[in-house]
Amino acid sequence: LADCALPLLAGVLPTAKPEEAFKDVAAAFLVGAMPRKEGMERKDLLAANVRIFKEQGQAMDKVARKDVKVLVVGNPANTNALICSKYAPSIPKENFTAMTRLDQNRAQSQLAAKLGVPVKDVKNVIIW
Repeated sequence: LADCALPLLAGVLPTAKPEEAFKDVAAAFLVGAMPRKEGMERKDLLAANVRIFKEQGQAMDKVARKDVKVLVVGNPANTNALICSKYAPSIPKENFTAMTRLDQNRAQSQLAAKLGVPVKDVKNVIIW
């Protein structure tokens, strides 16, 4: 991050302690999630991610600003955002969002292929 020379980046705090990491943050980018490994069932992946995002949600609930904006990147992002928000009840649900653009693109591409039209002609697709 320091290499990016971002003018609004006040600093970087490397830590393995969630309560230290989320102390008074205004924005949280949750990029860490358990990747699905070969032979791993979806339920195993979800169980691992519940542990990760439960811990992060609880920590943010305790120490983050109550107006914190949370962007979940780690897949399955929408499910992980829901889990995290559940364990951070003092933070408004509308402050959580998931980066699901890849899912959106896949849905549009599959619909275009099925309909035999260019992707640019597929409009008003919503994923959840």
